[in-house]
Amino acid sequence: MPARHPLPALAVAVAACLGAQSAAALPATASDTVVSRGVTIPAFYDPPATLPAADGTVIRSEPLPLALSLPGLDGPLPGRATRLMYKSTDSTGGPVAVTGAYLEPAAAWTHGGPRPLVAVAPGTLGQGDQCAASLGLEHPLRANGQTLTVGYEDLAIYRLLARGVAVVVTDYAGLGATDRLHTYVNRLDGAHAVLDAVRAARTLRGASVTAASPVGLYGYSQGGGATAAAAELQPSYAPDVTLAGTYAGAPPADLTAVTRAIDGSDLAGALGWAVNGFLQSDPALKPIADRHLNAKGRAALTDLSTMCVGDALIAYNSAHSTAWTTDGSSLSDVVKAEPALRDFLDRQRIGRTRPASPVRVATGVNDDLVPHAQARRLAVDWCREGADVTYVPVLDPPLGRALLNHVAPLLTDQGNAIAWLADRLSGRPAGSTCASLPLRP
Repeated sequence: MPARHPLPALAVAVAACLGAQSAAALPATASDTVVSRGVTIPAFYDPPATLPAADGTVIRSEPLPLALSLPGLDGPLPGRATRLMYKSTDSTGGPVAVTGAYLEPAAAWTHGGPRPLVAVAPGTLGQGDQCAASLGLEHPLRANGQTLTVGYEDLAIYRLLARGVAVVVTDYAGLGATDRLHTYVNRLDGAHAVLDAVRAARTLRGASVTAASPVGLYGYSQGGGATAAAAELQPSYAPDVTLAGTYAGAPPADLTAVTRAIDGSDLAGALGWAVNGFLQSDPALKPIADRHLNAKGRAALTDLSTMCVGDALIAYNSAHSTAWTTDGSSLSDVVKAEPALRDFLDRQRIGRTRPASPVRVATGVNDDLVPHAQARRLAVDWCREGADVTYVPVLDPPLGRALLNHVAPLLTDQGNAIAWLADRLSGRPAGSTCASLPLRP
């Protein structure tokens, strides 16, 4: 089985229980080479043993070659990229090193005031380190027979750069960085990584953005959940980061509902990433997993821990979690039966805190992968709390497959989402659609 562990320590990959998930994420030492499904992870992604105290502190940086770049009179188009590692805080309150990239646009910002910054929170990319968005800027498509990675977030990033907007993209905790597993859809980890990426970009040597730069957040799917959570947590976690606006597309605000929807779907493998991430965040849940998962389920979690989204679509398309449990229950049934799991998922719920800045919630009315109803409820919850919400139901027709129903709104609404965000960055007021929300699908 392809591995993401240091080559001299392949033995740690062999385990008969879910404890292998934490063993697989042991920190790399300076002499280790980390390989994930045939892809050698650059040594840059190995965090140091000691991290800075302040969140958002840049730990290290280096030039990042963009695969899609053209020469220009004043430098490369659409801009220059820098690979980042910065300090953040995880959901347990502990320090964590997060990687990502900063992109300085070649285009000028023509709307007055300082150049703005947008933090891009990527959608679902997978759990193997080779899936990281910063690596996707360097390798937009990688297919080596062991893994299939697609840097699909590059499109939104380049559209923002073309407007003269600087971009910082986070890889999230544990995706890219080799010291732990990626804590997929963890509300606190995702929000902190996004907000601390802004802090890191504003202090990066050579960046044109400063503390005076307007800041926006952009994310769809997993990224929509991360930006939604960041908008909620900004006043308490990052009061020094004033947000001009947040785009949260197809946000997985209610993981209980999302778990039911993705089970047996095109992206059923995401269930494994979620469980792996939960166990990384809260090892106290491991005895519950040990009670309920059979050998096939444990093997699936180990397998998925090094996969990207392309790999999971091929290997676990339409998989049902009933095949992974000792008694044939679904993972949703297991959640219902276990109070600790219910409490954990309940703590991941987004929508209970009012964002202090304008938010745009978009959801495809026929999205049955990250269900439309729970995303719409996020907008309803925020409106009831008095937030400045622009709610957009994307009226794409049903396309037959859950993945298509989920991806189509990303593409059809992306231009409008970026235009809305650019308006906020240029100082135009957002208004609110809360009054008309009851009449909209």
